[in-house]
Amino acid sequence: MQQVQLSEVEARVYQAVAALEARGHVPYHDLIAEETGIPEEELQAPLHMLTEKGLLHREDSPMAGLDFGPRWCARQMA
Repeated sequence: MQQVQLSEVEARVYQAVAALEARGHVPYHDLIAEETGIPEEELQAPLHMLTEKGLLHREDSPMAGLDFGPRWCARQMA
């Protein structure tokens, strides 16, 4: 099985998303930024790369009129 190589920032973002989910929080951009200490505007690239690597997936709000932005859900690393 192939191991996925992550940059330091990607690893921090992935760990933050997984930690937020484990604590029962919805991993929105603002919470990920708070958890990682990375400004929200700098999260787009690592979130995109983690999605391309199959470690995160984006979910849009299922409720019309209650859109807090996309949430990011972690997939377990093999």
